[in-house]
Amino acid sequence: MLICPQCKFENPNSNKFCQSCGTSLTHKICPECSTEDVPVNALRCHNCGTECGTVFWAIIAKETTGEAFGVEKDEGNVVVEGNEEAISSSSSLCPTSQIALGSYLDSQKRYQLLDPLPAQTETATIDVGVRVLDCQPYQISPIEAMLASQQSDLLTSSVEARAIPHIAKVYIALQSQGQREIPVIHDAWQQGNIQVVIIEDRSHWQPLLDLWQEETTNSLKILHWCYQMTQLWALLEPVNCRQSLLDLSNLRLDEDQTLALQRLYIESSSSLPATELPPEDAEAQTPAIPDEPLTIQALGRVWQTLFRQSQRTQFGSVVKMLGDLDAGKIHTSAQLRSRLEEISIELEALGTATQTPIKEKNTAVPTMPQSDEPEDIISRIDDMPTVVLAMQLSSLEDAGRTDVGRQRHHNEDYFGIETKIHKLELPKSRVLEGHGLYILCDGMGGHAGGEIASELAVNTLRQYFQEHWIANQLPTEDSIREAVYLANEAIYKLNQQDARSGVGRMGTTLVMLLIQDTQAAVAHVGDSRLYRLTRKRGLEQVTVDHEVGQREITRGVEASIAYARPDAYQLTQALGPRDENSINPDVGFLEINEDTLLLLASDGLSDNDLLETHWHTHLEPLLSSGANLEQGVTNLIELGNQYNGHDNITGILIRAKVRPNLES
Repeated sequence: MLICPQCKFENPNSNKFCQSCGTSLTHKICPECSTEDVPVNALRCHNCGTECGTVFWAIIAKETTGEAFGVEKDEGNVVVEGNEEAISSSSSLCPTSQIALGSYLDSQKRYQLLDPLPAQTETATIDVGVRVLDCQPYQISPIEAMLASQQSDLLTSSVEARAIPHIAKVYIALQSQGQREIPVIHDAWQQGNIQVVIIEDRSHWQPLLDLWQEETTNSLKILHWCYQMTQLWALLEPVNCRQSLLDLSNLRLDEDQTLALQRLYIESSSSLPATELPPEDAEAQTPAIPDEPLTIQALGRVWQTLFRQSQRTQFGSVVKMLGDLDAGKIHTSAQLRSRLEEISIELEALGTATQTPIKEKNTAVPTMPQSDEPEDIISRIDDMPTVVLAMQLSSLEDAGRTDVGRQRHHNEDYFGIETKIHKLELPKSRVLEGHGLYILCDGMGGHAGGEIASELAVNTLRQYFQEHWIANQLPTEDSIREAVYLANEAIYKLNQQDARSGVGRMGTTLVMLLIQDTQAAVAHVGDSRLYRLTRKRGLEQVTVDHEVGQREITRGVEASIAYARPDAYQLTQALGPRDENSINPDVGFLEINEDTLLLLASDGLSDNDLLETHWHTHLEPLLSSGANLEQGVTNLIELGNQYNGHDNITGILIRAKVRPNLES
């Protein structure tokens, strides 16, 4: 089936247009020049030459063992149906062969080589990687379908499980744990003893070594990367993929300079010992894999190689730690993390944690808080905080939009965004201070009623915080409550002045977010909501609706009974209809300690679990710095109109990116 890139509708393979939204399934729009007739199977735009094709990284390997992930090697050939003519060990993947540029990896002619396969020496081992163009990018692969259906039990004896190559199973297992450091798997198949795995292409990501050796790279970042490597070591140990950390060219950085792997390597005993490199490869980037079982010592040798190639001299405590590693005095990744933490505490006491490293001079190692160690190794990694250092704001972006919807004749929603960004950037430091006020109101009371109430509330709150928000300090709970009461009073007085009564009294819901650097506060009245999305925790609804059904649930009534009431969705409080004694705004505080997407939404956008259903496609991609928030909020409005067009629709998106605080 073909998955529409716009609305994610599942279309028959023969469709040229999405039968739900009409989007072309054969052509796409160039992101650079907006040319609308670029074939989906083209690598570049024919108008401007921009590379806009869907590119993946293909790993082609000869199966040797099923030790990884604790599975038994399948007897005989395992063939995925439809791939009978795919590459096999007896055809074009002989060790000395090359496949020409432009050839396909599969008989369906889906994955086209963008580079020729490198020549292989006469050995029993084949393991090569190459970029490929997906010529059928809207076609869902069997593995994607399986993951989407959450049918990822890899240890079953089903035919489907047996048809998955061994090396693919590790990617699937780690992907199911939400590990962003590991490339996302897209497709995989096996022909004979040749396995092909198609994964996310990270070949263009910045190598760790490049930034490690820059003079301006603060030692705090270096220690942070070392800490991340110990976390990855513990993650990869159960699936026999620690080798992935021993290849310097495999260590990459994402857009936020967080450590990531280009691919996974399954451990084998066919390589050179890690303690020695051939003389001609003294500066090689790949410490080889030892014949004996890997130990944490190998990670220490990687660090030594990084320091040597970057010409950095380690601080005394780091030298001792590496010496203890080499001598076998440190046995586990947990012990290694503890040593890193001890060094940071020592340096903090000496007041040297903020020094910037200089080549061939002592390098200070910064502060890193301690973390707990749960028993199970996989759950331990999963439970670790995404960040282990004090964080600071790296960027703060936002976008808002409101729409009347498909059934209303006027828009009673209103919103306001007010931000101040102060940036200080020097050759060796960068400080960003962010101050943001985001307000969304959904008015009620009919034409010239709800519209007035929502706008009046937004403007009253804006004016209050312009006068009372102390620089560089998040307002207190009392201050926030005072602001909400003033907004209520402004609408209430207008109701009294106009002698409005009953349903004619105007009012509005409120959801308000205040951000000061990495601290945030939220206040709300009614059923407009705040959502928070992080890669670690997924989508969370932060606010709880003030409505009859929810009130009954808090009183102990079962949800099915509470929402069976005819008045279940009636608001229990709103700004304006009554005086301040009748409202009790909820006020809470949040800490932004990992990259976070926040969404303020009116009920026209949140009704019918719309966001809970579509967040993977319409919110999660917006966590990336390269994603356009203006387009993102536009897509949300279109989604709301498609499913919830009965009401006005309003959304405000805020993307807060953070990084380790190098000045703390």
